[in-house]
Amino acid sequence: MSAPRRRLIAGVALAGLVALAGGAPPAAAAELPRAVGRAFLDQGVPLNRVAIVVQEVDKLQPLFTLDPDRPMNPASVMKLVTTYAALDLLGRDYRWKTEAYLGGPLTRGTLKGDLILKGYGDPKITVEQWQAFMDALRRAGLDRIDGDLALDRSYFALPEHDAALFDHEPLKPYNVGPDALLVNFKSVRFVFTPDAAATGVKVVAEPALADVAVGPPPPLGASDCGDWRSAVGATFVNDAARAQITFGGRYPATCGEREWWVALLDHPHYVHGIFTALFRDAGGAFAGGVREGRAPRGSAPFATLESPPLYDIVRDVNKLSNNVMAQQIFLTLATTSAPPPATPAKASDAVKRWLRGHGIAIPGLVIENGSGLSRKERISARGLARLLLAADKSPVRDEFASSLAVAATDGTVARRFQNGTVAGQALLKTGTLEGVRALAGYVIDAQGRRFAVAALVNHANAARAAPALDHLVQWVYENGATWDASQQR
Repeated sequence: MSAPRRRLIAGVALAGLVALAGGAPPAAAAELPRAVGRAFLDQGVPLNRVAIVVQEVDKLQPLFTLDPDRPMNPASVMKLVTTYAALDLLGRDYRWKTEAYLGGPLTRGTLKGDLILKGYGDPKITVEQWQAFMDALRRAGLDRIDGDLALDRSYFALPEHDAALFDHEPLKPYNVGPDALLVNFKSVRFVFTPDAAATGVKVVAEPALADVAVGPPPPLGASDCGDWRSAVGATFVNDAARAQITFGGRYPATCGEREWWVALLDHPHYVHGIFTALFRDAGGAFAGGVREGRAPRGSAPFATLESPPLYDIVRDVNKLSNNVMAQQIFLTLATTSAPPPATPAKASDAVKRWLRGHGIAIPGLVIENGSGLSRKERISARGLARLLLAADKSPVRDEFASSLAVAATDGTVARRFQNGTVAGQALLKTGTLEGVRALAGYVIDAQGRRFAVAALVNHANAARAAPALDHLVQWVYENGATWDASQQR
């Protein structure tokens, strides 16, 4: 890790442009550097649809602002609120548990009854962790289950989730809804591998679930690899309990090996399928069904799966912008101020109470699910900046800062800033929705000065705003320490 990055983690007029923007002057527009404003206008983004706050972390006043108090849709930048609150309220070392209980006597390795699984909202149970859980059951003496799998998902009380509601893409893993017993993001990874002679292609589903039927693989084709998913002509018939995949096209031979993640089944049937497959792989015997159940009160669990620590979880959430993980964390926050079951409303109340308790004023805040995958969520650029400044002075500063993507290095900004001197010198969270682009985080200049940066764009041309947002970050790195607004008057 470079010395500048260690320092960052340790600490983390315009009238002509306004006329070109085609609207009334935004609040504090006169303070915006011309070069920054021009970068947005050059992309067809009017300045009255942009909000910006830049502030050196040790200063009392912002370096400059643009419409700082307007509540705007932040997309995934809202994850900053969720993850900072979680690190502070739950603690950096917090771990989720998933418990197994015996619903009958265990005699010579055979359970005469149901196996009950109780979830507490673990955001990241991978295939590997689930396999370790199955191995733990076997080591504890469970060889055979004569009953069913009973799922206790009562830790969360959630409205019915429509995976197609947000953008009509119900099979996309980012649209998977939260659940108290979320396993492997309720998704199946399809791996396409041409054989050595390039005469055919093998399709493997991971995990291999009995109720997910995969038809014959597509033949190889000679088309360009660009839109290979359309080329294979996949058809997905997906119901709550069963799914079937067929291929009507061809797989481009030039693609080599590729993978495709698809969200299938509903939560209970997915858990049943992956339990059945991996328990059998571990040497166990199970042929039962799945149903809702409740863990016995006052009983010790037969086996327990623990999650990685929270500080590790939030890195995935912020660097990779994982929506369902953020929602799992957000719902868990509800239990810090109210008894379970957790609900989105309780979680929102808990976050707002926490903000008030820390003196972080964010008027107009609307937090629906904590992930930013929402058309309702709102926050102002000033509110984001206040959050960043508070986090920089908090006991969880290092864990929060290190969860952000490093410019030109990893996460959602791995391919951005490649030709800029700010590469490696900014820790950032990005946000992307149709009509929304956002960016917030910390920039450190060559002298070690740290700046909090928050920028939100809500406009039909927002998809074109990334170069302007990048220009803002680069400008702060180069000019933040010497900027004087009077120079451009």
